[in-house]
Amino acid sequence: AAADHSSFASPSCCLTRHLYLRCRVDFGARALRGTAAFTARAEREALRCLVLDTKDLQVFKVTVNGQDAKFVFGEKHSFKGTPLEITLPFELRRGQEAVVEISFESSPKSSALQWFSPEQTSGKKHPFLFSQCQATHCRAIFPCQDTPAVKLTYYAEISVPKELVALMSANRDGEMPDPDDSSRKIYQFSQNVPIPCYLIALVVGALESRKIGPRTLVWAEKELVDKSAYEFAEAEAMLKTAEDLAGPYVWGQYDLLVLPPSFPYGGMENPCLTFVTPTLLVSVIAHEISHSWTGNLVTNKTWEHFWLNEGHTVYLERRIGGRLFGEQFRNFQALGGWRELQNTINTLGDKNPVTNLIPNLKEVDPDVAYSSVPYEKGFALLFYLEQLLGGPDVFIGFLKAYIQQFAYKSIVTEDWKKFLYSYFKDKVDVLNKVDWNSWFHAPGMPPVKPTYDMTLANACVALSQRWIKAKESDLGSFSSADLKEMSSHQLIEFLALLLLEAPLPVSHVQRMQQVYDFNAVNNSEIRFRWLRLCIKSKWEEAIPLALKMATDQGRMKFTRPLFRDLYSFDKCRDLAVKTFLEHRASMHPVTSMLVGKDLKQDQ
Repeated sequence: AAADHSSFASPSCCLTRHLYLRCRVDFGARALRGTAAFTARAEREALRCLVLDTKDLQVFKVTVNGQDAKFVFGEKHSFKGTPLEITLPFELRRGQEAVVEISFESSPKSSALQWFSPEQTSGKKHPFLFSQCQATHCRAIFPCQDTPAVKLTYYAEISVPKELVALMSANRDGEMPDPDDSSRKIYQFSQNVPIPCYLIALVVGALESRKIGPRTLVWAEKELVDKSAYEFAEAEAMLKTAEDLAGPYVWGQYDLLVLPPSFPYGGMENPCLTFVTPTLLVSVIAHEISHSWTGNLVTNKTWEHFWLNEGHTVYLERRIGGRLFGEQFRNFQALGGWRELQNTINTLGDKNPVTNLIPNLKEVDPDVAYSSVPYEKGFALLFYLEQLLGGPDVFIGFLKAYIQQFAYKSIVTEDWKKFLYSYFKDKVDVLNKVDWNSWFHAPGMPPVKPTYDMTLANACVALSQRWIKAKESDLGSFSSADLKEMSSHQLIEFLALLLLEAPLPVSHVQRMQQVYDFNAVNNSEIRFRWLRLCIKSKWEEAIPLALKMATDQGRMKFTRPLFRDLYSFDKCRDLAVKTFLEHRASMHPVTSMLVGKDLKQDQ
């Protein structure tokens, strides 16, 4: 079995197959307190020991089938946390099950949880809590086998103040008054499809919902819920398209939850309840919907093979886009992804081992290794194979069969490759021409660039070239008419192309603002690239705007590069550090850790 370098658990000895979680959300103490009861099955003879992952947890008591069990914490690791070693009070035979119940409490500094005071929310009246477990933070809520190699079902009962609503990545199973405290109520949840721990999710707040489709509610704070319902109205059309491409949707409900702006990711594919940022573009919804198949149903066995989750999900997301907006649009998005990959590799360095499609994560924190590489290098491989093996219709046949073959399982790249070879057994000669070793194990850009239909990209390339080649005397030739025929997607690509080049003279970005007025644009993807362009050109007037965007929202895709660029600009390095330190306490724990590293402020 592939060793999971990011976990202390050993699923080859014992497997946790079901979780019954009961806990109380304490906003005063910023802690979750309760019990996690696992149904564990021995995978070898004479089992006497079970090791679980924990991080910054207190454990008060462990029982096995009701009998007290001895437990001890192992040595604390810098980012993996601390192994919890439980000695079973009796031996288990191979295949025998027992219920292991642990009473625990999470820490106020849990890396999985972000707590908000009422004044940090839209409504300003009630506190708010959300979890983000991917990749290795479930262990910072309760003890578990925190590896994607293990899948379990779960049932949960969550006690919260009665004016709040709790939601989880599961079916809602009802609510009742808390018999121990009349100011609280208990919400019940069940997830009957086995999932890895990183997909367990909890949110608590003053949430309301609106129905936007036969299987979809949008949840948000009252102030955001109607706007959100309007923005995500096409979710059902995307779900239907995804089912047509990938097979039946097995999760029942597909709800969306709009989080506060400090959520560190664009979206998180928690089953039955996708978490999304308010800075969202609809393509993120297509991405999260696609994860219902690739990631949630077929899962990477370790985080080294994260590209299996993300590359396939980006592929599916772009196939959905192609169905809804045409094949030229799919090719345009694909090319944008190649640019994104170039940008990432420019930042990380083309010899950096984390730019391998399959990196070695021994003693590497998955949060530190995280980048667009598994998404975009993974997608590029699949897009290249699609072109090699007979086109989109042929390749979607493979994808559907792959999902069917490995549904409910966790796999590594070798499993995927073996299946690819068996599915295309008549094209083995073609497959053998692929430089697998470079695709999987070499850093930097891929060994081959797929071909892209350039129809929608040409206008972006032409306009970006005009700006790159323009002398001072040419600046008068630009006007707002340049953008008249361009979509927001094309504006993003135009700016992305300029970001790959040497910085423009400050006179050029000043003229660009004069004619295009990008400062007035609210689309976060455009605004982000525009402000990066200004800071790279050392335009001082953009400094306060860039700092504002870096701190008004917390999506790492935006916040980290903005802070990095501001830090590299000598005029505002000190201000960037000062601003970060002022905001650090209210930032998400993972964002604060990573921006701290970027700005050399890590404690």
